[in-house]
Amino acid sequence: MTDIPTAHRRAVDVLDEVDTVVVGKRAATEVVVAAVLAGGHVLLEDYPGLGKTLAARTLAQALGLDFTRAQFTPDLLPSDLTGSFVYDQGASRFEFRQGPVFTGLLLADEINRTPPKTQAALLEAMQEGQVTVEGQTFRLPRPFHVLATANPVEYEGTYPLPEAQLDRFLVRVAFGYPDADEEWQVLGRRLDRRREEQEARRIVDADELLAMQGALEDVTVSPEVGRYCVALARATREHEHVLMGSSPRGSLGLMLVARGRAVVRGRDYVAPDDVKAVAPAVLEHRVVVRPELWMGEVSSRSVVADVLRTVPAPRTMVRSA
Repeated sequence: MTDIPTAHRRAVDVLDEVDTVVVGKRAATEVVVAAVLAGGHVLLEDYPGLGKTLAARTLAQALGLDFTRAQFTPDLLPSDLTGSFVYDQGASRFEFRQGPVFTGLLLADEINRTPPKTQAALLEAMQEGQVTVEGQTFRLPRPFHVLATANPVEYEGTYPLPEAQLDRFLVRVAFGYPDADEEWQVLGRRLDRRREEQEARRIVDADELLAMQGALEDVTVSPEVGRYCVALARATREHEHVLMGSSPRGSLGLMLVARGRAVVRGRDYVAPDDVKAVAPAVLEHRVVVRPELWMGEVSSRSVVADVLRTVPAPRTMVRSA
């Protein structure tokens, strides 16, 4: 078991190492690391060329996790992810050959490019930490995390994730375009290193990450802050623009990721600002706007922003002794 100060130092070291490769995305990668500390999975949804795949690979290197990448395509089969039984002629028996899901961090690249049957193959792995093939269940290694990418453009020929599977992702994060100075920094670093490849140092290993995740259980969440998480999730269900709001999994996600952010920020208690900071990443993909409003300026982002503006945050919190 790792104490909170140690978990904080290691988390900051991981973020600093990621910053050496991924330019100008500290706020977004901080949410990703908080979600990983909370034991969850991450959906990176943004335009092509903004560093989603690079960030996933760099994070895996810094966390010391085994890393595999599955390129999701229309012809990808569930067995291409989970693995399958292969006949061994020498032994005269079938043996299970593991698929790419048996790893520490799986990059599910362009997850919306593959049919629902293959998308659903990830559900059991993400929720239960196991896969079932031909009636046999195989446990996945721990820790196990999925970082999936999706592009919010070129929807023709894609299969948008259904709400049930979106809900399995603890957070959805967008990087956004860099500003001019950050974009020049990307170019400058490429000139300085004189090669295309980029590598990050290993900061922790799988066992240390599990210990850091365990440290989150010692982070204090006051009843006032916990009820604030509930109030935000409930407000999304009652909003006038919403067809479907966040489930209780959303309020639970708020609390869990806020605990991860508290550790990243070096605190042993969750502040209301932690909840506010992670609320867009936790709630936006759990909100479905009414269809008649799709052509207007209303979106899940505007709904969550309105909820954060109108739901009063608690002014007091309980610090741990």
